[in-house]
Amino acid sequence: MKFVQIIDFETERLDEMEQIFEDAERRFADRTGGPTHRILLKDRDNPRRYLALIEFESFEEAMRNSEDPETGRMAEHLGALCIGERVYTNCDLLDASELK
Repeated sequence: MKFVQIIDFETERLDEMEQIFEDAERRFADRTGGPTHRILLKDRDNPRRYLALIEFESFEEAMRNSEDPETGRMAEHLGALCIGERVYTNCDLLDASELK
């Protein structure tokens, strides 16, 4: 079963965060077990609030990714760009469809 982690955070430095995400995607592109999709949402009512949805093939793959020291370093860099604490929500993906 696919797994999605939702990261709820606030920042005024989104450009720097997006650069970290892009660098990580390039580094993780050739390895198995990393994220398969990323969606970034901006709260229309709070311009500093964002939700990042990170999809993995499974919960186990996500946990292996979380244990990787490189992932830890990336999380530290991202955390330094946030205002306040990040909130993590762990979800099993039950259904996903593209609708026209």
